Amino acid sequence: MDAIRVRGGRPLKGEVKISGAKNAALPILCATLLADGPTLLKNVPALRDIDTTAALLRFLGCDVVVDKERHEVRVAATRLGRVEAPYELVKQMRASVLVLGPLVARHGRAKVSLPGGCAIGARPIDQHLKGLEAMGAQIKLERGYVVAEAPTGRLKGADFVFDMPTVTGTENIMMAAALAKGRTTLWNCAREPEVEELARILNKMGARVDGAGTDVMHIDGVEQLAPFEHSIIPDRIEAGTYMCAAAAVEGSDVRLSGVILEDLEALVMKLRQAGVTVDREGEHVRVRRDGPIKPVNVTTAPHPGFPTDMQAQFLVLMTRAKGESVMTETIFENRFMHVPELTRMGAHVEIRGRSAIVQGVDRLDGASVMATDLRASASLVIAGLFAEGETEVRRVYHLDRGYEHMEDKLRAMGADCERVKGAEG
Repeated sequence: MDAIRVRGGRPLKGEVKISGAKNAALPILCATLLADGPTLLKNVPALRDIDTTAALLRFLGCDVVVDKERHEVRVAATRLGRVEAPYELVKQMRASVLVLGPLVARHGRAKVSLPGGCAIGARPIDQHLKGLEAMGAQIKLERGYVVAEAPTGRLKGADFVFDMPTVTGTENIMMAAALAKGRTTLWNCAREPEVEELARILNKMGARVDGAGTDVMHIDGVEQLAPFEHSIIPDRIEAGTYMCAAAAVEGSDVRLSGVILEDLEALVMKLRQAGVTVDREGEHVRVRRDGPIKPVNVTTAPHPGFPTDMQAQFLVLMTRAKGESVMTETIFENRFMHVPELTRMGAHVEIRGRSAIVQGVDRLDGASVMATDLRASASLVIAGLFAEGETEVRRVYHLDRGYEHMEDKLRAMGADCERVKGAEG
């Protein structure tokens, strides 16, 4: 397995281009199942999760061409030979469940394995299934698979209230509703920018989606949808990760291109409270760290609150603070798995239920550490940027699911960072 080796202490200087958003690209790739004909996606990140989704679409019968150099993916869902998403593919990535809504909506039936992905909590899909049932689907669970059927061959518009905001649940029901008969009204919807992006795509395909970005959406189903061409929005979590990386090393001065700053307001506010300078400069965002880090308390929340996908990276930053900070995780119940690895590097972090109490320390020491999930991987690389000596982050296949060539981007900003092929563990 590959590892990333970092030698700490170098301030980051220069510019990094933010890739397209993984969490926008994945549901949009699944949305191609709704239309007959060729679709072109641009600004698609070159990531393992994109490869996994492409493999799943090919298994279903789509023609898929991934051009990593041009960051483009072409999909034609003209002749689907299957409506089944097998365990071997779905176990690699939880977002694979996003084929469920489109398959039932267009073909009247779907058989999808229960999902896998990062081990950061149970993350059930009950809201997906309840939403489809409200639209007339009959749901059965068979040996680890969800089997959903529309008895009349077409789903019906319905009113549905999510028990809690769920991004993939909202996206799945949005896609199903786009081809349902009649109007669907969804309450307590997820409001993330990636949900808004999917709504833009569905409307571009000929759907009628209103209210995306709020907690209530109205979707008027249509008879058929058309293929489309679209450029994916920038990845706000990748942008936030590099903001935290720059903030972690005193003297850093980094410019990020391709950032929608409005999508990161909660993070930017906390960074500024911590003493980090974040400014918009034309089409760039400039991040500077010139002095000590101040302790800041953070509680994760659905958008527009502080994103759970930035909790691990910000927690690492708080190990640099002069004083105590509290990180409270309200979204996933098992998202402090990076803490034991940070403790091995000298961090002082105590877990109390869903909160992590962080006491800032004068230094971290480089060590061999193990990545446990996608965002934890990024947090350990950030720790290595300011730790004394050498840090080796192992099992970075997690990292490759969501960050495009992180070691290359960091090295371009002056970090002493490299990928080690075939590292143990």
